[in-house]
Amino acid sequence: MDRMKIAAVILIVAGTLGLVYGGFSYTKESHDAKLGPLEMTFQEKRRVAIPAWAGAGAIAAGTVLLLLRRKN
Repeated sequence: MDRMKIAAVILIVAGTLGLVYGGFSYTKESHDAKLGPLEMTFQEKRRVAIPAWAGAGAIAAGTVLLLLRRKN
C-alpha cells in the first residue's frame, strides 16, 4: 500500500471513531502538596470533545483521497 492510501484509511477510521465516541478522556496527575516526607498526589480526569464536523470532515477527506488515487 502506498502512503496516500494509508493516510486515507487512517482519516476514515479516525473520523468514524470521532463520530462514534465524540471525544476521549484522560487522567492528569498533579503533585500539589509536599510536606516533608509526605507527598499528596491528585488525579484529575479530563475529557476532550471532538466536534461532529471534524469527524465528518476526516471521513470526507479520506474518501476523496481514496477516489483520487483510483482515478490516477
